[in-house]
Amino acid sequence: MRMRALTKFSLAMGITAVTFFSAAAQRTYSPNFSIGLKGGATFSRMSFNPSVEQNFKPGFTFGAVVRYTEEKHVGILAELNVTQRGWKEKYDKGEDFSYSRSLTYLQLPVMTHIFFGPKRFKMFINLGPEIGYMIGSSISSDFDYRNISSVNGYPAKRETEQLSMDITGKFDYGIAGGIGGEWRVTPRNSLLIEGRFYYGIGNIFPSSRTDTFSASRGMSIEATVAWMFRIK
Repeated sequence: MRMRALTKFSLAMGITAVTFFSAAAQRTYSPNFSIGLKGGATFSRMSFNPSVEQNFKPGFTFGAVVRYTEEKHVGILAELNVTQRGWKEKYDKGEDFSYSRSLTYLQLPVMTHIFFGPKRFKMFINLGPEIGYMIGSSISSDFDYRNISSVNGYPAKRETEQLSMDITGKFDYGIAGGIGGEWRVTPRNSLLIEGRFYYGIGNIFPSSRTDTFSASRGMSIEATVAWMFRIK
């Protein structure tokens, strides 16, 4: 009787142990390390104070992506991109002028990557800080922006200092957030589409009390596509 009881007890413990470890294995998430390339379009403008009439300026972005996920729904995403931002002056109808300024950055966002959904298709949210350094700038204009008083018909009572002012703040930092979807094309390859918004905190122009602008911060909307390859 004791032998039968011991056998039943051992069998029950064995079944319990198998069930427990099986459930634990199902809860365990296999770490995922992926690298990839991305590219897309940007639509940028500046937050000036005093305000300046602007339109969004189109540009580009491209770079490399590294992603590591260890938890079931959370990971970390880092990128190294070349991104074009800037602004385009807005003129009223009948004012035949054109001016835009392109600012090209080498930027590094490091973001929390939150994802959810089935294996084949997942939605995700990215959120985190971003730093950047301006590596180039250019101006496109059809009038002499350095000598506004000589330009016939240029609208009066309009801020013009930003047209020719030298950029002193090449280092940029801010907050970025995006939302998108990921399609798992093969077990190791996936396609990501994302829309992202960036708001800069650093000023490109001097911002002391005696300066023209107290704020000159960049902001942009990005629409990108990335191709990811899973290494682990």
